[in-house]
Formats: sequence, structure tokens, C-alpha cells
Amino acid sequence: MPHAVARLRAKRLAISKKPFQARGALLVRCPRCRVAQEYCICAWQPQVAARSAVCLLMYDAEPLKPSNTGWLIADVVADTFAFGWARTEVEPALLDLLADPQWQPYVVFPQEYAQPNQHVVHELQQDTMQTHGQDAAPKRPLFIVLDGTWHEARKMFRKSEYLHHFPILSLRPEQVSRYHLRHSVNLEHLSTAEVMVLCLHLAEEVQAAEALAEWFVRFNRHYLAARTPLSKQQAQRLMGETLPDNNTLT
Repeated sequence: MPHAVARLRAKRLAISKKPFQARGALLVRCPRCRVAQEYCICAWQPQVAARSAVCLLMYDAEPLKPSNTGWLIADVVADTFAFGWARTEVEPALLDLLADPQWQPYVVFPQEYAQPNQHVVHELQQDTMQTHGQDAAPKRPLFIVLDGTWHEARKMFRKSEYLHHFPILSLRPEQVSRYHLRHSVNLEHLSTAEVMVLCLHLAEEVQAAEALAEWFVRFNRHYLAARTPLSKQQAQRLMGETLPDNNTLT
């Protein structure tokens, strides 16, 4: 069954008035991993369990972009939900998700954008131990990620009042640099998938975090290979790398 981002992409395509032309539109892409067919990464699809969940709010054409990394999150984290963002409308299913008592939502965003009286946290340990009642299981973290350009993400946050009563999870520079995702320590310079790697580490979901980080690197290498033609030997090395033990497709 297609994951949440794939379903949102199909929904977005169905209402498009004109075809979406991504860079490299002439490439024949694998419909599952969105990479050029000759560099398909489906054989390396990770399978890991995660207690955490992700809610992606995606700006306009974001689900249509083959380079979108929210798709990679949905590949790895089974409980990934994806919604298109609109300034004047909120999908009832999104509000139902946020109101579900099994989740503890966190809006992943820098603390300097917090609304007055909005709670800001940097760690999850205490917050994820909140319970429904005595002897109940802890709530599961639900990371709300605004998926778009940095300008679009700020707009989404500012105009989504229904998010303002949830705590902000603000990633500190030392947390960003700790996992060596990129040289920058600025959140706005990280991709959506890289931000989620940090969140999974904070939730102590090390296996899922590492799987997503490796999946992101694999996607980038194969995606870029289609832009910069490889020699026959380079292509053979790329496609001949050892497969993971859990290489059965979901």
C-alpha cells in the first residue's frame, strides 16, 4: 500500500490543472523511489520499527517534487501522516490526528518564532512520559514538520493558529552538529529528512534515526548520479554495493 506522502502526491496530481514539470522531467523514474530507473534504490529499502510518528504539513507542490525528502521519512517511519497545507482551510483528518490522545504533538521549529506563552522544549524525556491517566502508557511523540522552503515554512507556522497551543521542539545548534548531518548548524539549512533524524535521536529511536540517515544518503547519491553521468565502472560500483539484510520490499 502506498505510504502517506505517495497518497498525497496522487491526490495533488488529480487536482492539478497542468502537469508538474520537475527538473529532469525527461528522466524515466522508478515510481516507488523517484530515482532514475537505472539507479533505483528500492532494493535498499530499510525496514525498522519506530514508536514515534510524523505529521508532515506540505506546502502546495512539495509532494510533487521528486527531490522531496519527506517521502524518505514516510519510507522509514510507518506512522507518517501527510497533509497539504492551506491558509484558509484545515483538513478535519488533521485536526482529528492532533486531538488523538495517544499522541504528544511537538511542532519542530526554532524557538524564536514561538507565539506568546507557547511552551518551548529542547528534549523529549519528560514530555513523552505524560500519560492518559494513572497506570496508562506514555503518550507517543508526534513530530509535526512543516515541509517546504524556509520562507514557506515560516508562513505555514505563522498562519496555522491550530498549531500554536502545542509545544515547540526547538533543536539546539549542538544537537544539529552532534550527528554530523551537514556542516551547517542552522535548522533552515537542513532538509526535512535530516531534521527528522535529529528528532528520532532525541526520542532515543537510534535504529530508526540511523536507517533514515543512511536512506537519505543513499537517495542523494543515486539521485545525483542521474544528473552527473557516471562511468560504467562507477555505475557498477554504485549499484553493486552490498544490500542490507532487511532488503525485502514493503
